[in-house]
Amino acid sequence: MPVSLARRSLWAVGIVVVLTILTVIALPLIASTQIVRDGIAYQLSAWSGYRVRLEETPNLRVWPTFQAVLNDVSLSEWGNGDPVPVLEAERVEVDLSALAALQGEIVFTKMRLIRPVLRLRGRAEHPNLPPPQNWGRMARSIASARDIVSAAPTDPNTDALPADSFGEIEFDDARIIRRTGDRHVDIVTSLTGEFEWPALNRQARLSANGIWRGETVNLEVTSEQPLLLLGGGSTPVRLSLQAPPANASFQGAVNLSGNNYFDGRLTFSAPSLNRLAEWTHGTFLPGDSIGPVSVDARVTGGMRRLQLSETTLGLGSSTGKGLLEVGLGTSGRPSIAGTLAFDTLDMRALANAFSPLAPEPSPIPPATPPMAASGYDFDLRLSAVNAPFGSAALTNLAAAVKVKDGLSSFDISDATAFGGTIQLGLRADRSGPKQLVELRMAGENIDTGKLFATLGMQKLVPQARSTFSTVLKAAGSNGAELANSLGGSFSATIGAGNVPGLSVEGLLERSIEGDFFPLEALQDATLAINSAEMKASIANGVAEIEKAEALSGQHRISVNGLVPLAGRSLALYGTVRAADGAPSSTEPANPLTFFVGGSWDAPFIASFLPPATGSDAR
Repeated sequence: MPVSLARRSLWAVGIVVVLTILTVIALPLIASTQIVRDGIAYQLSAWSGYRVRLEETPNLRVWPTFQAVLNDVSLSEWGNGDPVPVLEAERVEVDLSALAALQGEIVFTKMRLIRPVLRLRGRAEHPNLPPPQNWGRMARSIASARDIVSAAPTDPNTDALPADSFGEIEFDDARIIRRTGDRHVDIVTSLTGEFEWPALNRQARLSANGIWRGETVNLEVTSEQPLLLLGGGSTPVRLSLQAPPANASFQGAVNLSGNNYFDGRLTFSAPSLNRLAEWTHGTFLPGDSIGPVSVDARVTGGMRRLQLSETTLGLGSSTGKGLLEVGLGTSGRPSIAGTLAFDTLDMRALANAFSPLAPEPSPIPPATPPMAASGYDFDLRLSAVNAPFGSAALTNLAAAVKVKDGLSSFDISDATAFGGTIQLGLRADRSGPKQLVELRMAGENIDTGKLFATLGMQKLVPQARSTFSTVLKAAGSNGAELANSLGGSFSATIGAGNVPGLSVEGLLERSIEGDFFPLEALQDATLAINSAEMKASIANGVAEIEKAEALSGQHRISVNGLVPLAGRSLALYGTVRAADGAPSSTEPANPLTFFVGGSWDAPFIASFLPPATGSDAR
């Protein structure tokens, strides 16, 4: 290399080094006169539209980036007095453009908020920010976007959107609170993340994690044209929310004008519906845990009403497909309506979720008041090819669930079960001072042996084909009042079969001994029956057996009496006599009278034969 060229290169390098050193030395001196506290406050205010207050002069750093460190920063509404800050932070670190600073301008490239607090106001279900001044750069940009959308709502000119540089905002250990009078209630705490928006006419991304109602939540949101979205236009949005009680994602078009509008694909899953209700709604659901729950659907509609088409719903081990509508009425109660068809539906999970006889969901005393009124409304039509309930197998099920304004019902309009058909209706009215409960159940050609076996009962129940009908009604504020007010009716016709735990021969043998004995003494016996019929009326918690007759071979067995349902006791009397047309030699020649007393769990029988006379004497 020629000496002159090398010398010139060294001079060039030396000049660059000297200029760099001079810039580093001069930048704080220039900045200290050009970028002062009022200048930074002005730029922050010009962007936000709020009044900005800096309690201290910024501390300027040059290395590794040109940065201003601000302490005790607050943004408030414009007005007289000393308004409560909308946003305040213990420290704000602002990365500035060094070149712009040397020219006497302020250009933010990155902002980091340390322990900021954002204060919302308004109702718990609709918190909002106090409106900024309309001369703020962000407010003016949104107004420009609104004009562009108004000019062409279906195809706005995105090239005309403001293109101001925005930058990146990071936040660390942030809180979002709601102001109600003089009180502040935490909404989100320990919030950390970043918001990237290079320019107002470009894509933006929000990534954050924090604690909402005691659970850690991770949120990712990306919008193709966020300024268009804020201006009332539609734009593609991707959203992902992850938390221990639930995961959700959405991808599609969003419009935030009016009642808002969504059109896209939604996926949702929760390991437990009970835990989800506790987390989102502040209520304990009664009964066993319901879950897992999953939804995959196309979502269209607004905040007041969403339609979920092409829906696949998972509930426990069941999967159904159909159409759902989710609405939010003026009362703030979410409503879910629709039709779902299942190949297999877990009836136990369904009963746990919707049984009208279950207690009301109880409110949780939360640190944060619920965002909406307690409770849900349902109007669902369900069908299933198979609908197991524990060991019971129901098929070809058609059912309906309704819950609204304190009224709830669960109906099986038709189902094949236990070899026959069955209908069931449960209703509860909690709108008044006392709960009103009604049960209607009917079965045709039912194998009652299988029916009672699913209930864990095998003794003293007929093993035969039966047709039955029952209606029960009760009113009360607790279980004891409901039991004591129970009223209704029951009737059944039973075909040929048997009753384990009974025997005419055993009853006769014990009667000759002339003493009472526990019914358990006949547990190894079996009573064969040709047919049976039963009718009972129920009033004030006591069942009166009006007719209970069974034909067993050459004998007719009749029973009457009272069964107090609340006390689970028995007061029955009956007779065993020869059936019509039976041979004269059929025992007993005189009717055998017996009494059944004690409790349901340990009944006893006292029986006796009347003295034999004439040719009947033995």
